[in-house]
Amino acid sequence: MTNNDTKALWTGMVPVDDTALYVTDTGGDGVPVIYCNGQFATLGYWKHVVAELGDGFRHINFDERARGKKSKTSADYSFEACVRDVDAVLAARGVTGPVIIAGWSYGAFVATTWAFRNPDRCIGVVPVEGAEPHDWLTDAMEARIRKLFKRLSLVTALLRPTGLTPKLSAAQQAECNIELGKISREANLGPVIDGLAVPTRYVLASGASFGSKGDEQEQIRAALDKYVARNPNVEISAKVASNHDLILKKDFKAVADAVRDVAATAR
Repeated sequence: MTNNDTKALWTGMVPVDDTALYVTDTGGDGVPVIYCNGQFATLGYWKHVVAELGDGFRHINFDERARGKKSKTSADYSFEACVRDVDAVLAARGVTGPVIIAGWSYGAFVATTWAFRNPDRCIGVVPVEGAEPHDWLTDAMEARIRKLFKRLSLVTALLRPTGLTPKLSAAQQAECNIELGKISREANLGPVIDGLAVPTRYVLASGASFGSKGDEQEQIRAALDKYVARNPNVEISAKVASNHDLILKKDFKAVADAVRDVAATAR
């Protein structure tokens, strides 16, 4: 592990299971916020949110297994491994008190699941464009996912050294996405959202996502309405103009506002 004293930012590798994750931690006495990334994204996606929130928070961010330039590969890329990694990062950074957990896309599923399982360790959760219970995975969709990642395999391989694409094969990426479809089903995710016992502030986009067609993304978002209606802890903080893929870049202020709202509940 290494230290970087610029602006008190700590950077280093955190061992977990058979791998190691690249982690950054701004330190300080502010409310700790841990960020969970998109399925194949990196911690850099959160930079605008982190800058907007500023020094009043302690920002803990990490690249998941085989993501980014530095996180190592693993034999386990399952969703459960991603949830365990949140615990590993917090433990490695000595965070014992409650945190805010924020997640975008795939990370929203990780964040809500972790918050559901750890209400005593969680101030609240900010899911951004994810964690909406909906049965979107069909046999046809599964075939479409496999075809998409196979088609993109050459491009992702070329970009891999930059850290912009994961160190996973096309088949591994497809399996991760298909597993997410199963986790998204109402029978699986519905009880998690219904059972959230901490302030939960969703930030939703309006446009499509990479790989989606027509109004598929809007159908997924609409599925959240009944959970908001019956769980008083769950609210939609904002629905913004940008699409799924650009929300952290174009509407970072709305995400930061949701984090601040959750933080205010702890005072």
